[in-house]
Amino acid sequence: MAALPHDPRLDQLKAWVAGLGPAWSADPESCVPASADASFRRYFRVRTGHHAHPTAIVMDAPPAHEDCRPFIHVCQLFGAAGVTVPTVLAQDLEQGFLLLADLGSQTYLSKLDDSSAHGLYTDAAAALVRIQAATRPGELPAYDRALLQRELDLFPQWYVARHLGATLTEAQQADWHEVTEALLANNLAQPQVYVHRDFHSRNLMVLEGAANPGVLDFQDAVAGPITYDAVSLWRDAYIEWEEEQQLDWLIRYWERARKAALPVNPDFGEFYRDFEWMGLQRHLKVLGIFARLYHRDGKDGYLANLPLVMKYTRQVAGRYTELRKLIRLLDALEGAASPAGYTF
Repeated sequence: MAALPHDPRLDQLKAWVAGLGPAWSADPESCVPASADASFRRYFRVRTGHHAHPTAIVMDAPPAHEDCRPFIHVCQLFGAAGVTVPTVLAQDLEQGFLLLADLGSQTYLSKLDDSSAHGLYTDAAAALVRIQAATRPGELPAYDRALLQRELDLFPQWYVARHLGATLTEAQQADWHEVTEALLANNLAQPQVYVHRDFHSRNLMVLEGAANPGVLDFQDAVAGPITYDAVSLWRDAYIEWEEEQQLDWLIRYWERARKAALPVNPDFGEFYRDFEWMGLQRHLKVLGIFARLYHRDGKDGYLANLPLVMKYTRQVAGRYTELRKLIRLLDALEGAASPAGYTF
C-alpha cells in the first residue's frame, strides 16, 4: 500500500494541540478525522485530560482560505439565542485553529427515519425559531442581491458549462435572466432574519444530555430571507420526504413562528410560495456547487445527490407560470448534454 502523503498542516495542528497546556492535557497523537465539509476546513477529534471535555474537536481553518472570526461570532449569537452550538474552548486565529466542544458524531441524517423524524424535526423547528427570533440589525452580513446573484451564477458556470459541457444560446440566456430576476425580486422582498444557510441533516446533531439539535457549520450565516433555512431543512439535498409530509412540518413551523411574532406572511399560501421560490434559488445554487466540488475540488461524493436537487428544481419551476421558461431550458439541456465518464 502506498504511503499517505506528508501533511505539514496536520503536524502544525498537532503541535498546537500539544501546546494547550496541562489544563487540557490533550494527546496530539489521538487526533483522528471527525468530518470534513465543502470548504477548506477540516475537523479532528482529540482526547484530552479535561474532566468536562474528555474529547474535543479541533477545527483546522487554513488562514489563507478561511477566517475563524465569523464562526466565533455566530457561535456567540446562536448560543445566546438558546441553541446548542459547539462552545469555543481555545483559539489561535493566526494559525487558524479552534478547539471546540464535541457534540458527538450522530447527525440527523444518520438517525432520521419514519419513527424519529417528527420528534427530530420538531426540535429543529424550535431551534430555528429561536435563531430567527434573536435577529438584531448589523450583526451579520446581508444576504443581498449581489450574493444571491453570485450563487445563481454557479448554475450556468459550473453545472451547465462545466458539468454538462453545454453553452446557452442567446435566447436561453434571456430566459435564464428573466427567471432569475423573478426569483431575486421575490427573495429580496421577504422579511429578513438570521439565516444559517445550511440548516440541514448533515449539520444538525442528535445529542444526549443537551437540547437537540446540536447546530454546526454556521460560519457563513447572514441576514436574509425568512424561508431560507426552512427550505434547507425540509427540502434537504441528502434526504427526501413526501411533499405532503414536508407541508405538514412547514405548517407546524409557520404556526410556531407566528406565535413567536416572527414576520412570516400571515397567509400560508403566500408564505408557501415564498418558500418554494427561495428553494429554487437555493437548489440552482446547489447544483452549481455540487458540480464545482467535483470538477474543481475532486470531491465526487456529491454527484449522487444531484438527481434529488434537480427533482426539487423541476417541481417548483413547473408549478409557476413565471418560472416555466426554466423547465424549457432544463429540457433542452437534458437533451443536448452528455456528461462524460458517469451517468445518473
